[in-house]
Amino acid sequence: MIRRSLIGAGLTVALALGLAACSEREAPESAAPEVLNFSILATENSTSLDTFWRPILADMEKEIGIPVKPFYGSNYTALIEALRFGQTDVGWFSNLSGLEAVRRADAEVFARTFDPSGEDGYRSVLIATASSGLTLEDVLKCDQSLDFGIGDAKSTSGTLAPMTYLFAPQNIEPERCFKQVRAANHQANLFAVANGVLDVATNNSTAIRLQTARDVENRANGQPTVTDKVKVIWESPKLPEDPIVWRKNLDPAVKEKVRQFFLTYGKGEGPEAERQRELLSAISIGGFLPADASHLLPVREMEATEALLTARNSGDQARITEAQAALDAIRAEREALEARAGEAPAAAPATPAAP
Repeated sequence: MIRRSLIGAGLTVALALGLAACSEREAPESAAPEVLNFSILATENSTSLDTFWRPILADMEKEIGIPVKPFYGSNYTALIEALRFGQTDVGWFSNLSGLEAVRRADAEVFARTFDPSGEDGYRSVLIATASSGLTLEDVLKCDQSLDFGIGDAKSTSGTLAPMTYLFAPQNIEPERCFKQVRAANHQANLFAVANGVLDVATNNSTAIRLQTARDVENRANGQPTVTDKVKVIWESPKLPEDPIVWRKNLDPAVKEKVRQFFLTYGKGEGPEAERQRELLSAISIGGFLPADASHLLPVREMEATEALLTARNSGDQARITEAQAALDAIRAEREALEARAGEAPAAAPATPAAP
């Protein structure tokens, strides 16, 4: 529905072809890997990510007794394909890319992150240049006067959430709304808006909070800040935290070691636990909790809501009926799960209005 010039598309195709060629050489099921390859979602450039993740992966390596190697894909699709073809074993994904990994890469959700602030969940946001005077109403005029930055196609907060909660209920397609639509990761979009390259872009509350913390140090050193140059003009309802997934055929003994590492890391008292929490806090993670496939129900519902919009825009009644039935089924599944858990019903994404 949206034409996107994804960054690194050529690299992704080449990577996928290379991985496909290696697929016949995958390790047999339950074979213990000599190296555990850990994939990390691309919220910013790989150099920055490596600075923060390297000591955490070193702790994992020490705990599980197997060398741990990071894998930084140019975009979410590269991470999914790497897991699919056995080139990675475990990974930190967004909800939408994690769902795709479950569908296409035979992956399983076994843990999920939680925020160090104690608030469970984060929000997709729309940001504009602070000095522009732009409001959400200006953006929704859809007069094709603005340059818009969207996230990776598999990004929950960068693409799916704004489509589900903002654009879809008003039957807005970004490609028809803006002068130009460009796709990039959160960090690139944040800097592009701050520097006036883009008028408005998607982002999320976690990326902005991380950059705000870094800007405190930059300001103290007399360096330019980024977050002072942007303003939030829209935010979504709360989104579920990120899943940690592994490939199903990973050796069970290795799985258990990995599970124990994640569920105990940063927990407890003492200097070592505090050191671990500080490492996690630098990437806005408070720690990890057990999870399973039900963690992805909210993003499945968001995805089905966008699919209903696409069906309605097509005018094909059969497609509309099928999309509505799919959405109703997912909502029923979520509501049944909430009833079993004794939870209050979550706010459902708004169903797109019929044109």
